[in-house]
Amino acid sequence: MKKTFPLDIEGKHRDRVLDATKHEIRKYIKRQLRVPLPEGVDYWDWDCRFGSSADTAVVAHYAAITKLIDEIAATGAPSFYIELVAKNGVRSAKPAAPAQD
Repeated sequence: MKKTFPLDIEGKHRDRVLDATKHEIRKYIKRQLRVPLPEGVDYWDWDCRFGSSADTAVVAHYAAITKLIDEIAATGAPSFYIELVAKNGVRSAKPAAPAQD
């Protein structure tokens, strides 16, 4: 998903538009998580970018998206850009802990 979400829409309350955009993002994530995993892949990982526009978007952590949306809405920005791209994730083994005597 690469999309610019407007927050100021004529005839709609800004808070309702904000809730609708969060719902659309969550719905996209749930839909992507239902896609079968390719062979040798453990989970879906995400490449995320977020900003007030596509040009100013910076890399963001997937778990912080909702907080970033709330922060940009609090500043009064008319829109925001989000880029969520699913990628393959492979779990790595934890290093073995040294044996304690």
